[in-house]
Amino acid sequence: MPAGALAQDTGAVKVGVLTDISGQFSHESGEGAVTAVKMAVEDYGGKALGKPVEVVVADHQNKPEVAVATAKEWYEAQGVTMIANLINSGIALAVAQVAKEEEGIAIVNGSGSSRLTGDGCTPNSIHYAYDTYALANGTANELIKQGKKNWYFLTADYAFGHALEADATTIVKANGGEVSGAVRYPIETSDHSAFMLQAQASPAEVVAIAGSGTTFVNAVKSAGEFGLGVSGKTIAGLLVWLTDVHALGLEAAQGMILTNAFYWDRDDETRAFAAKFEAKVGRKPHMGDAGDYSSTMHYLAAVDAAGTTEVQAVMAKMREMPINDFFAKGGKIREDGRMVHDMYVYQVKTPDQSKGEWDVYNLVSVIPGDQAFRPLSESTCPLVKK
Repeated sequence: MPAGALAQDTGAVKVGVLTDISGQFSHESGEGAVTAVKMAVEDYGGKALGKPVEVVVADHQNKPEVAVATAKEWYEAQGVTMIANLINSGIALAVAQVAKEEEGIAIVNGSGSSRLTGDGCTPNSIHYAYDTYALANGTANELIKQGKKNWYFLTADYAFGHALEADATTIVKANGGEVSGAVRYPIETSDHSAFMLQAQASPAEVVAIAGSGTTFVNAVKSAGEFGLGVSGKTIAGLLVWLTDVHALGLEAAQGMILTNAFYWDRDDETRAFAAKFEAKVGRKPHMGDAGDYSSTMHYLAAVDAAGTTEVQAVMAKMREMPINDFFAKGGKIREDGRMVHDMYVYQVKTPDQSKGEWDVYNLVSVIPGDQAFRPLSESTCPLVKK
């Protein structure tokens, strides 16, 4: 039985948050993701179609088999109509396929792989906050515009790191830049000295760190200890969460160029959301939190607009309705599932520039949505008409 039909039978609209509660990606998802979705439900009024909206939560433990089993159970037996967050790209890709098979909806805010709107796209999944293409595109273009054309990569030796390096390399070369070298470091390494000496010895103006989470934080700390930044090289982070910068501290992270979908201190609307979120979680929200909130609100509005939880009717409304909130202005969901919106290039402040614990970014440039994400003309999504 389709998830939507069962949801109506149970007298509630059910939303699931499938995330990493306690593992290596919990700082980028976990409690923040759950809180953001629950805040959206509460702020929407707690009801859709005149029925209560319920939120169920599970920890996928970064195991695809756990995520797939949970998603199937939710869609088939629990009446869940939409699953949110889905941090960990392997898990997001797997659950997107389950959503297609079980006629549910999957909205991804935690994971970055641009495959989610490429060969892994489905009619039932949306990639909302960011992706690897937009991150690499924003950071590489900005630095090359500043005349920094010679790059060196410090890449975490796992699939996500390789993907970030590949996307950035393509963009660097397409803009007339060059890559003078790359070194891949084991994600479990605690001693980066050999890799940092190689980066320091290179003629590169930019040392780009391609990795995420703990592996990224450790690499940036090592770069600071080896004086890469003060030696004149620009440190570029290819996936940087607000929580990463906070964990590093400005002494280590200062000067880093990065691309992001959201910053809490951008304007009055973002500051208002951040204050409410911080009161519940104890920290400022990052792009995943903001995306989880925004996309949940958009989903509930689409359910009411469609007058049903039937998946294709709701998906059609979500694509039809623009997103205009604190997260995005004029946001639009394309046929490949990509939510297109402006992205932002930031530079991490120096300790002297910062006025508080979470005051960490200076805005460098705004990238219009139609320039930030991979154009449909280059898409490998089978849903895109060529």
